[in-house]
Amino acid sequence: MKIVNQETRDFSIKSLESTFNKLSNAYKSMTEKGSNTNQVKKRKNAVQIGLESLKDSWNGEGFPHDEETTLTAKEVLQSLIPSIEKQIVKANEGSSQKTLNERRLIAFKLAIESLENRLK
Repeated sequence: MKIVNQETRDFSIKSLESTFNKLSNAYKSMTEKGSNTNQVKKRKNAVQIGLESLKDSWNGEGFPHDEETTLTAKEVLQSLIPSIEKQIVKANEGSSQKTLNERRLIAFKLAIESLENRLK
């Protein structure tokens, strides 16, 4: 995995933790309403696995997932990249939303790279 400075590591982990929390809240809310939660659950799991992969790569925290789970998480994260990129284009220059999504995009790309390295 390429060398990443500490600031990028910190905001990437915070970004993935924030995304995971948002997806967890959405999952809980949708479950209570009786909505279909398959997609949110898949995304939540993928973000969690990506986060665990980065934490293990950078901090040696352990990564307990098998190849199939890792591949699925990588594919789900990759499928979300285009929507993040669209949000960045729509956001006003210098806005907090643009910064948040730019950091999320970097975090997702680093998580995907980390997961790809595990599949080699």
